[in-house]
Amino acid sequence: MALDGLVIAGMVQELNACILGGRINKIAQPEADELMLTIKSDRRQQYRLLISAGASLPLIYFTEQNKTAPLTAPNFCMLLRKHIGGGKFTRIWQPGMERIINFEIEHLNELGDICHKTLVVEIMGKHSNIIFCSEEGMIIDSIKHISSQVSSVREVLPGRTYFIPETQEKLNPLDYESRDFIAAISSKPMPLAKSIYSSMTGISPLIAEEICHRASLDSGRSANSFSETELIHLEHQFDLVVDTVKSGQLTPNIVYEEQVPVDFSVVPLTQYGDFREEKFDTVSGMLEHFYATRNVITRIRQRSSDLRRVVQTALDRNRKKYDLQQKQLKDTEKREKFRVYGELINTYGYNLEEGAKKLTCLNYYENKEITILWMRQ
Repeated sequence: MALDGLVIAGMVQELNACILGGRINKIAQPEADELMLTIKSDRRQQYRLLISAGASLPLIYFTEQNKTAPLTAPNFCMLLRKHIGGGKFTRIWQPGMERIINFEIEHLNELGDICHKTLVVEIMGKHSNIIFCSEEGMIIDSIKHISSQVSSVREVLPGRTYFIPETQEKLNPLDYESRDFIAAISSKPMPLAKSIYSSMTGISPLIAEEICHRASLDSGRSANSFSETELIHLEHQFDLVVDTVKSGQLTPNIVYEEQVPVDFSVVPLTQYGDFREEKFDTVSGMLEHFYATRNVITRIRQRSSDLRRVVQTALDRNRKKYDLQQKQLKDTEKREKFRVYGELINTYGYNLEEGAKKLTCLNYYENKEITILWMRQ
């Protein structure tokens, strides 16, 4: 369940088809880490593009739903309005298979000269960001400022040069040699699926598991234990998946377990067997439906959790009351017996010697002799 390089590639294809050549009509920042761009395409159609750099839920897709923006726009939003308000999308691309989308925007500066700026959207989990860069690749501003105290790999601050952090040596799935693939996968003493997504850019654990499943190989087995023939077969399945992205023959789909969406992808997910699959015409439609459904389910679970907590507290409290009442009721079962004992002690007690521990007397209610003990011998 992640926006991996394949889904981003599908989204880039959709962005190029819909808004390339279009102009930015409105820029809003509904949340601290979120942008809403209203775009009028060159075919005079209007699109709303939602971009979120949230650490827990980074996303990008077209939506019909509008979001309320604050009355006072944040600084980053005001900066974008100043520079690229009314700007034209001249190029939209994904570098390699990275989880990054670059928007090149043409606009006029204060002197009326044509300029180009780049809006970089990084969909990288907790490292997600939206970065606004000059034509020379200098960071003008970003929706999140990352200092050297936060990251030793890359600072994201105004005035710094923008670059893609290369913390791992991964192969580009769109451009690699067969021998490099096999060498990279087989050299790592780790589970096969992990070896795939740690060796190839933009490949998520979900897609790595899917490739292993299609190749009929155990994804949990150590990657360096497979034969060359098995790895060649694995590479063939990997190529088939990547070729669907290259050719643009994507199949946006969501897999459900009962009514709960489990995962989404732009390639069929055969690993889920009999799980229900729902296909979509667009990547945006898939993403919007997935996140909206998950959001509803999350809210229901939160509310039901609150309700269950209230009910459980009430049940625990009433069970304690019930146990206490049961104990009290059990104690009252002998009340008649002790009432009779009290009367008999009151009647015959004058005959008792000092320090006596029992009384033997006639129970005139039953006309028989009984012994009453008030301290065990």
